[in-house]
Amino acid sequence: MILEETRLQVIDNIKTAAESGEFHKKVEVNDPVLSREESKIITDSFTENRLKIGFKLKSLIACAIADIAMWVINKDTKIIGFEKIPKNLGGVIVTSNHFSPFENTIIRHLNRKMGRRKLNIICQDSNFAMSGPVGFLMNYANTIPITAEPRYLARDFLSILKEKLVIKGESVLLYPEQEMWFNYRKPRPPKGGAYFYAAKLNVPIISCFVEMIDTGIQYGKTGHFNKVRFKLYILDVLYSDKDKTTKENTEELAAADYKLKKECYERVYGKKLNYNFDPSDIAGYRYDK
Repeated sequence: MILEETRLQVIDNIKTAAESGEFHKKVEVNDPVLSREESKIITDSFTENRLKIGFKLKSLIACAIADIAMWVINKDTKIIGFEKIPKNLGGVIVTSNHFSPFENTIIRHLNRKMGRRKLNIICQDSNFAMSGPVGFLMNYANTIPITAEPRYLARDFLSILKEKLVIKGESVLLYPEQEMWFNYRKPRPPKGGAYFYAAKLNVPIISCFVEMIDTGIQYGKTGHFNKVRFKLYILDVLYSDKDKTTKENTEELAAADYKLKKECYERVYGKKLNYNFDPSDIAGYRYDK
């Protein structure tokens, strides 16, 4: 995942996927690919163990590490539009652009400013197959696996979301763009999952967009990348219409969220959104090197 030596290949993969309109395609190199059986083992293990003492202790450790990363990564991060979030909001789904395994620290930063300690993060099941320190965080830092398996989605996953959102009133981060595209500045057309669950469970959505700002400070060994800093925009809080069906609300929430992200992109970067690839689409990329 985002190893420096593979990033140029990842950028080529992003270019190909963007220009062919495959906005939810996996572009990372050497990410785990799971069989249906392997995916089921991960989701079964999560649902069976998540309430056990050993799992909760590991979660405490993982979340402490994630909190340290949150403070380090976001010491200069600005939040614009925080006043749009109403007090006593209750359970809420947060949507944002997906460009790094560490950008969830930006939403953690927002969650803390909202006075909340716990942010639940929806992750692809393949992330739970990673090893080492990153794998530990992916498994235990308040993450919830998602998979394409219909029975898990309809039963266990929906039940867990209801617990987190409706019963406990917590925040859930769900990326509508599905796959991570390294430092890709443009918002991608969303998939419907976040909006379906918001409509199904009648909880609002906080629509967010992260601007990436090139610092001009080089990092890494290859000389191809600069560090970036972030600015988080709270665009609006979106609600379902009680007089409409789940399907209608899903479609309308998705369209409204994408429109907000598109408008924010065009405003902060000063250019119209299109998906013709340009090297400047990758924040911090020193493409002249």
